[in-house]
Amino acid sequence: MGASQTAGHDRRVGSIVDLLVPPTCAGCGLEGDVLCGRCRGPLYRRLREPPGLPIGLPGELPEGLVQLEWCAAYTGTVRAALHILKYGGERRLADPLGAALAARWRSAGAAGTVLVPVPVHAARLRARGYDQALLLALSAGRSLGIPVARALRRTRSTRAQYQLGKAGRAENVGGMFEVVPDLVEVVSGRWVVVVDDILTTGATLAACAHALSGSGAAAVAGLTVARER
Repeated sequence: MGASQTAGHDRRVGSIVDLLVPPTCAGCGLEGDVLCGRCRGPLYRRLREPPGLPIGLPGELPEGLVQLEWCAAYTGTVRAALHILKYGGERRLADPLGAALAARWRSAGAAGTVLVPVPVHAARLRARGYDQALLLALSAGRSLGIPVARALRRTRSTRAQYQLGKAGRAENVGGMFEVVPDLVEVVSGRWVVVVDDILTTGATLAACAHALSGSGAAAVAGLTVARER
């Protein structure tokens, strides 16, 4: 299923779910929206901050990235929303979270011609039923008017990154991504923005950048909903 087909399918599924299961805010628990207006506030706190890393955070970009942006710290409501999206099956959260991604990139992004989500392994995709990074990228792409390409795939499964230290995370994902052969032309010569839910050490984004640059991407940037400090 292509990206446009996936988007159409997810919208249809979402409409059915909306009718059967009224949304509840991931932040405050009020019924009516998956993330109410007040609880969306933390996603936009960095909106007016200049591009780049704020003072007090590590100043080096993950290897292979020309720019790195994120919306919020991985705490409070943002953490709860991402956890529910990722593990609670609430796909509808991808829309407000993706809108925040788009707003941050529109404000701070230097460029970008194609969004590429960090893929989950096929086994996890089967177990979960969806890829949260793909849903986020599709939502952000619709808002930004930038196409989404499922150009990366995992060559092997890995342990969850949160279980590992910094060195272990880098080793865990090293060499584990490759560009889908049929989509090399989609990334070659392009400014690629890699989309993920959470930034920890940056090892995953660096591994994605290595694969994309090796297939001819002109530049690779990273964009995530949250950053774990």
